[in-house]
Amino acid sequence: MARNLAKRIVEKKKKQDSSKKRAAKNVPKKTKSKVKNVKGTEIDPYKIIKFPLSTEKGVRLMEGENKLVFIVNKKSNKNEVKAAVELLFKAKVLKINILNSSKGLKKAYVKFSPETPAIDIATNLGLI
Repeated sequence: MARNLAKRIVEKKKKQDSSKKRAAKNVPKKTKSKVKNVKGTEIDPYKIIKFPLSTEKGVRLMEGENKLVFIVNKKSNKNEVKAAVELLFKAKVLKINILNSSKGLKKAYVKFSPETPAIDIATNLGLI
């Protein structure tokens, strides 16, 4: 009787394991949350964009020219920064200017399309 009970327990575990595997196969893939770089490898957008910069000049650019300023990774390029900003903020980017500062930082001046005001994005970030 103990053998039959042990066999039934083992059979139940096998059925549960196989149903878990089937359920895992049917899970939809996650949405795209990484940025491809020039070499084709994927990079996390949070590693590209470090933080937004809120200075007097940044606020003036935000209000007048619809731009935001971000500090980005030293090794990232314009294409990676553009893809990361579009992915994180779900806003269309028109142009990016990059500046390597004398302090060893890399600044990205991101100009957004007129449909998405930079002030709204800054408000969501908590800059204003």
